[in-house]
Amino acid sequence: MRGLRLYRAIASAGVLERMEAGDDIFDTRIHARSRFRSQDDQTRFAVYTVHDAEAWAPPTPVSEPGDHTLIVVREFRRVPLHASALAMLLLTARPGYAAPVLASLAHFVERAVSMYQPAYLLLAHSLEQPRISALMMGVHECAALAAASPAAFSVEGLLPELEPLLTLHPEWFSYCPEPEAQSVASRLVSPYAV
Repeated sequence: MRGLRLYRAIASAGVLERMEAGDDIFDTRIHARSRFRSQDDQTRFAVYTVHDAEAWAPPTPVSEPGDHTLIVVREFRRVPLHASALAMLLLTARPGYAAPVLASLAHFVERAVSMYQPAYLLLAHSLEQPRISALMMGVHECAALAAASPAAFSVEGLLPELEPLLTLHPEWFSYCPEPEAQSVASRLVSPYAV
């Protein structure tokens, strides 16, 4: 199961605090966990998880509106994963335009895998709100630069095609490791990410 939780940090609790006191990043049911911070709003975070089914309670009508079960459309992962940069793009399609948005993103993913050879690439959409799509990309920056492909995160050429199909402007999130993960490893991307 894959989950995406969007939330705002409470200023009094500190922006880098975990979102829930009982949230354990070392829970063995959680196979990967990546936290991201919005580039536009420093109090807005997204946590992506890959976990056993019992570790993710599907959202109910009374659950938080930021909880999403992700349905994978395309995924590419190099093993072993060596990534020094990780980013996520959230897109919300206008009503009736979710399929064209996903088709354009899927085509971008196919080209990106062959051209940039990223360390990790995921395209998924929300089960609860299918108009919300997530594109996550991870690269090893040194390898990307050596291969003359420094633009592995660039979707600039795709945005003019997508923007008329979207309700909101696409929102970029940058990897923001949790304090516990930073203390475990000095790498830029935690071993528990993606």
